Formats: sequence, C-alpha cells, structure tokens
Amino acid sequence: MADAAPPPASPGRLLSLDVFRGATIAAMILVNNPGDWGHVYWPLLHVAWHGWTPTDLIFPFFLFMVGISLTFSRRLGFRPALVRALKLVGLGLLLNLYPYFPVAELRWPGVLQRIGICYFAAWAVRRWLRPRGQAVLTAALLVGYWALMTRVTGPAGHAPNLEMQTNLSAQVDRILLVPHVWSVTKTWDPEGVLSTFPAIATTVLGLLFGEWVRAGRKPFPTTLGLLLAGLALTALGVLWGEAAPAWLLFPINKSLWTSSFVLLTGGLAAALFGLTYWVVDAAGWRRWAAPFVTYGRNAIAVYVGAGFLADTLLALKWAGPDGVARSLWLRLYQALYASWLPPYGASLVWALSMVVLFYLLARWMDRRGIYLKV
Repeated sequence: MADAAPPPASPGRLLSLDVFRGATIAAMILVNNPGDWGHVYWPLLHVAWHGWTPTDLIFPFFLFMVGISLTFSRRLGFRPALVRALKLVGLGLLLNLYPYFPVAELRWPGVLQRIGICYFAAWAVRRWLRPRGQAVLTAALLVGYWALMTRVTGPAGHAPNLEMQTNLSAQVDRILLVPHVWSVTKTWDPEGVLSTFPAIATTVLGLLFGEWVRAGRKPFPTTLGLLLAGLALTALGVLWGEAAPAWLLFPINKSLWTSSFVLLTGGLAAALFGLTYWVVDAAGWRRWAAPFVTYGRNAIAVYVGAGFLADTLLALKWAGPDGVARSLWLRLYQALYASWLPPYGASLVWALSMVVLFYLLARWMDRRGIYLKV
C-alpha cells in the first residue's frame, strides 16, 4: 500500500526540511552500496580529484541541512548541543571500528565525525553571532582557506600546490592523523583537519538560509530569495573554481573541500531546497514526498544501520567448493542479480534494493513512533 500524503508540518517545523534531508540520505545509501565497485555508472561515483559529480553534492547537502535544522532546533543549550555532537562522533568512530576493531589504526575522521564537529561549530556560531556576523565568518573561512592552501608552504617543505599528496592539507594530516587516516589513501584523509574549516562554512551557509526561511516572509519571496541567492552562489563557485585568473583560481574539489566547492554546493543546495519548499510547504503537494519524509525522520539511524549491514555482509566469509572465500555480500549479490543482469545494471539494482530495504525499516519505525535521535 502506498504511503498517504504526510500531514502539514507542525508550527515551527518545515516538512520540506524532512523531504530534502530524506532525499539526501536515500542518495547517500544509493551511492555507498553498489553491488560491485568495478561497475558503477559515473554519476554515482566521486570524482577522482578536481571537478564534481552528482555524488559529490550529497555530503555538503546534508551539512547544509544541518545548518538549516539548527535554526528550527529547540536544543539551544550548550550541554544538549555538546552531547549531540559527541554522540555523532562516537557513532562515527564505532562505524570505523566495526567489525574488526583495529584500535591501534582506528580512523579518527569520518562522515559522522565531521557532521558532529560542524554541527557543534554551527551551534556556537548561531549562539554568539548574528546573521551579519555569520556571513562575515563564512567569507573569512573561505578566503582564509584559499590563502592557506595556495600561499603557505607546508611543514614538509612542499611549495603551495593542490596535488593529492603534497598539498598543505595532506601534509597536516600526515603529521596529526597518520596512522589514523582513511585506509584507501593511508597518507591523507578526505575528512581531514584543515578541510573541516570550509565544511563548517557549508553548515553556516545553511544557518544563513535557515534564518531567511524563518523570517516570516510570504512563500513566494522566501522561495525567490532561496533560488536567486542559491544560483548566485553556484555561479560564484563555478567562476572561482574554473574561470578565475590563475592567481585566484581554487578548483572545485570535494576531497579538499575547497572554497569554490563550498559555494557551488551551498548554492545548489539552497536552490534545490527552495524548489522543495515551494512544492511541499507552499503549494502543499506532499503525497509524492512521503517516502522521503519517512527517510528524513530517521536519517542518522538509516545511515548507521546501512553502514553496519554492509560491513557485516562483507565480513562474513567462507570458502566454497573451489576453496575460494567469498563474502555473504558477494554471494547474495551474485545469486539475486549478477547471475542474470548485465554488470552495471546488477550493481545499480543491488544499490536500489538497499535503498528500498532501509526505506521499509524507516517506515516501520515511523509507524511505531520510533525515532532514534542523537
């Protein structure tokens, strides 16, 4: 049975926020769980270095939503905010430990860790700065990060550059984080130390747009402001990342979370959220959005659950008649899809199956009023 249209949001809450958050988490589940990493359509992969794909938008979109959510949050006290941030960091560390618990080489950074840090930083910014101060801080973070990355010689002696192994951020990660970095790189981390500062700017952008939405304007000017400001930021990001003079150029790069990446993704998030706000909250067209609302109400629970399930399926291995050990993930994937679908199609259908599976879990929780809040 299809979900009924969700009721209008309670006063002080935006249904479009749940929709946008839920769509972002569903996309995160989709791109994180292909059946076979060797057969993934390019829009569902991160770009190797400079540039971007749709997949590169997902994480900054979520941080942007964290900022907007803060403007509607009742958690105004220091203690609740700190506890929530620590819970997010703790869940991220637990995901990094599971299932083998490599304590000595535990990866310290991660997606949830960055969300927790950015949440608490944005909470502090909202607590002590007015919107004008928030805007000034955002600009300072973006310009300051550009100056650091393009003008400062790193501790290892490498001249300023944006190469994968020798940029300033990578040099700092090797001093502060190794061996506690992403196992794929072993020498730097995409959620590393320096790049967390522009990620905070992404979250503060969400704060600024959240304040715009909360200001009590009528739906049309609210939507128009989101769209125009979002498109302006997007254009600035593209210009800074692709068309600026050589001395100013700062390429769009998710792994470095460059300032142009912040503007591009923040602008696109604002514009797309503006459209979602108009359709869901202003026009009242809500039936299509019910699955995303369900996802959005248990976003962190779904993300953590998907991570634990994937790690479990990959860790459970045993040898077949040929003596080759295969994971439960691979056995299920081959039996359900790879045995009869072409490789790219099978990999995509498996990922979509994960999206459906966790939607059903989130729906079950929603119908029973179970909401795992951190």
